[in-house]
This record gives sequence, C-alpha cells and structure tokens, in this order.
Amino acid sequence: MRIQMAGALISAFLLCACAGSYVTPGSGASLVQFAGTDAAISDVMAREPAAAFPARIATARLQGNAYATRGDACCGGHRYCVATARDVEPDSAFARLNALPMVAGVAPVNRILIPNDIQSVEDLRSVAASLRADMLLVYSLDTRFNLGGTDIGPLQLISLGLFRTESAMVTTTASAALFDVRTGFLYGVAEATAQDEQRSTVWGTRQVLETVRRDTERRSFEALVNQLLEFWPSVLAEHGPSAPGGG
Repeated sequence: MRIQMAGALISAFLLCACAGSYVTPGSGASLVQFAGTDAAISDVMAREPAAAFPARIATARLQGNAYATRGDACCGGHRYCVATARDVEPDSAFARLNALPMVAGVAPVNRILIPNDIQSVEDLRSVAASLRADMLLVYSLDTRFNLGGTDIGPLQLISLGLFRTESAMVTTTASAALFDVRTGFLYGVAEATAQDEQRSTVWGTRQVLETVRRDTERRSFEALVNQLLEFWPSVLAEHGPSAPGGG
C-alpha cells in the first residue's frame, strides 16, 4: 500500500514538473490615481494647456510596481514602474500617431532618465521636459486571466497541463491619458479592451500562454491607438493653433 502511494506521489510530481507553471504578469496602473486626484480640485480646474504646436509627444508605459513578464521588466521604484521594452506595441501603431496633423514627433521616454521612485505624473513630466516634449502620453496594459469564472490575479502561479475542461479567458484593458508637460493639464483619456476565450485544456505550455497574452495586449493597444486617433481632432479643435486663443 505504501509503495503504491509513493508511486502515485512520484507520478503526480513528475506530471507537475512536465506540465510546468506560468506566472501571470503584474497589474496595470490606475492612471486616474496616478494623475493625482488628491490634489485640490480648484488647482486642477485652474490648469491650462501650454503645449506648442506642432507638438512633440513623449510616451511612457506605466505599470504596477511589481510588473514583470518573460520578456520585459520595469524601470522605476516602489509605487509605479515604466516598461521600456515594446514587446507588444507594434511600430506601425506609433507610426500612425506620428503621422497625426500638428504632431512633430512621438518618442518613448529614455530609461536612463526614469527616476528610481515614480510617485506621480509630475515625475514623468520632468522626464518628458528633459526631452523637450510638449505632451506626455501615459498608457498602461492590465491583463487578467480567468479560469472557469475565477479571476486569477496578478503575479499568481498557474500550474499548466492539469486543467479540467472548462472556459479560459485572457482579457487586456489598455488605458491612456494625455498630459501637458508644462502645466499638467489633462487633455483627455482613452480606453480599449481585447479578449481571448478558449478551452482551458489549450493552456498546456508557458509559450501558449505567452502567445495569448501578447496577442490580447497587442490588440488592446492597437484599439487604444484607434481611440487616440479619433480623440486627437478634438484636442486640436479646442487647444490647437486654429482654436480660439490658440497659438
């Protein structure tokens, strides 16, 4: 009996070892909280944009402080970090932003300039200012895994190859906020979501999960860029050189 139990335990161990595991990525960042909602409302309402046109736009992908994937890590410190590797953001998406009217250029912040402790939008505005940017586009990707109706949170370990036959879902929500570098004025926000649903038995290897994650994040980011493309004309109409009082 003991020999049988020992054999069963060894078999289970080997099965787990062969199946492997996958750690879900860290969380996205709340851009509303990052913008500083604790500031006095009167101070926020009193801010005015001061960007010059054609505008130079710095971009930064903000994530939760413990964010990490197999192909990327974060720069920064305790509360937020900046993911500097564009592992899911296609160059074509940034090219579309770069081609917008009255945009002089779009470029990511330099990881060398990123402070060790990012606390608020002011920290990244300082980085963007050192790059002579007029606007700062901050975006975040929040990817969630759901198995059989149960949400698997960030930085959780998923055992592979041992699933029952049930629904598995990966959802990524991409959000963005566009700030004036000089004053901190918030031009607006955008959000988009992409999803992949399949049978959980498909989740057999880390590479499969990585492929699904990257695909949903890429599609959510491209959808987010579409939102920004639709949003930009209203920025020009209200604050551009042809707007009342525009420069």
